[in-house]
Amino acid sequence: MKTYNLEEIKELSKNSKNYIYDDDNENKVYSIEEFDKAKTRILKYIFYKKRTESEVRKKFYKEYKEEIIDDVIEDLKENGYINDENYITRAIDEFIALKNLSIREVKYKLIAKGINSNDIDTYIDNNYDRIMEYEKQSAKNIINKKSSQMEPQDIKIYLMKKGYREESIKENF
Repeated sequence: MKTYNLEEIKELSKNSKNYIYDDDNENKVYSIEEFDKAKTRILKYIFYKKRTESEVRKKFYKEYKEEIIDDVIEDLKENGYINDENYITRAIDEFIALKNLSIREVKYKLIAKGINSNDIDTYIDNNYDRIMEYEKQSAKNIINKKSSQMEPQDIKIYLMKKGYREESIKENF
């Protein structure tokens, strides 16, 4: 099925009595009003908190036809409201500012949001030094916090289970 950009939808609405038609068999797919209603709801959802494409699809798949969701998402991508690459950057910046996580934990959190693993790996590769420094600092923070409660060997095991790289652990002991 063809997706439409906003200009095409406006033009189609003038020429087709406010319906979007399927290119293959000229059947009515949905009305412009349905598109506008879905776009408004999805925008509110995105404005409340930045979302990935996958999160939007999961949230609205029961509520709207797949064709509407596809076209709305395409329109929002064209206008920069949905951008998974920017989401990765913002999420990692937030993790760095607020949390102590291993690179593996960061990756799993992003995958859980529906982001493609290859996109995450590309970002990590492009920012490897910064992210490794963050992981080392996170390991150091955890070691300092746990050192009064646990033996050094137990802390190492804990960090390994959390996905910290051996080099990040060794550097802090």
